[in-house]
Amino acid sequence: MSIFSAVFCRVADEWTGTETELDDAATIDDVADAMRDACGGAAEGTMVLVMEADDEWFAVVRVEDHADPRVFLSDVRVVHESQVAALLLDSGEIEAPEQAEGTGQKPYPQPGGDSRLLDDLGTPASDLEALTTSEGLLPGDVLTDVAERAGFGEPLEALRL
Repeated sequence: MSIFSAVFCRVADEWTGTETELDDAATIDDVADAMRDACGGAAEGTMVLVMEADDEWFAVVRVEDHADPRVFLSDVRVVHESQVAALLLDSGEIEAPEQAEGTGQKPYPQPGGDSRLLDDLGTPASDLEALTTSEGLLPGDVLTDVAERAGFGEPLEALRL
């Protein structure tokens, strides 16, 4: 499963983005450090990491200055299948559900984490939860919507090309 991940930082009231690899991350703190490294001089402000895995699930990680990361995962069940998603458990904001038997489709996502992490960036918790559970919306569509609301829609689309 391929995972697209990118970090967005606000610099002089404008968002910049960088695609980032999380292969070497072993903890949520490693993810936050990778975000700070990607943002360089902007690491003292708001940083948002978006992850998307083959239209299966998405995650958003937000770090403010040196505060602990805040995390939202579109479907907590994927922590049993994805090492990168499992890293998000370290945040303490997501609880791993019981692992269900079988490998069938998971038609209805079970979001978890801090759904309020984008409230001040244009996506209130109720909207994030509704977008996540909307039938017919793919994870990439949700991330595009969230990015546009926050102001980094164009940088996100440029990185996806």
